[in-house]
Amino acid sequence: MRNFAGTPGTVTALILRLLQCLFAAASIASMASTKSFFSFTSFSYLIASMGLQVIWSFGLAFLDACALAKKKVLHNPGLLSLFVVGDWVISMLSLAAASSSAGITVLYFNDLGSCGFVECQKYQLAVALAFMSWITIGISSLIMLSTLAAAVS
Repeated sequence: MRNFAGTPGTVTALILRLLQCLFAAASIASMASTKSFFSFTSFSYLIASMGLQVIWSFGLAFLDACALAKKKVLHNPGLLSLFVVGDWVISMLSLAAASSSAGITVLYFNDLGSCGFVECQKYQLAVALAFMSWITIGISSLIMLSTLAAAVS
């Protein structure tokens, strides 16, 4: 099996994992810097989901960095299965959290109009960063799935 961009233990995989961490952490920071995020369940769910994504992505980024340093190939089917399931679960949680937060953001700010300008921008930024994080983990999950299929066959 050959290595292609994004497979575990490559520079592209490391960059994708670091971008996932960065976007998720920035989303948490933007949301947590507001004074009333905790009064909305979907915003709290976004923070919990992004926190889980930071932990998962940082762990896999560390694993990719170690594999790069030791020049190891991470194509063990058991390990790849764990990566695939973890990536898909985190991806679905992130999409659900970003979508629900986006819905509340639109309802709360556009329809009800009861938000300060700076607070609205922070909520919108947090949601945008959550979607960017979801895009990067979606790419990683598709790459992991194709790598697992190639490793098993």
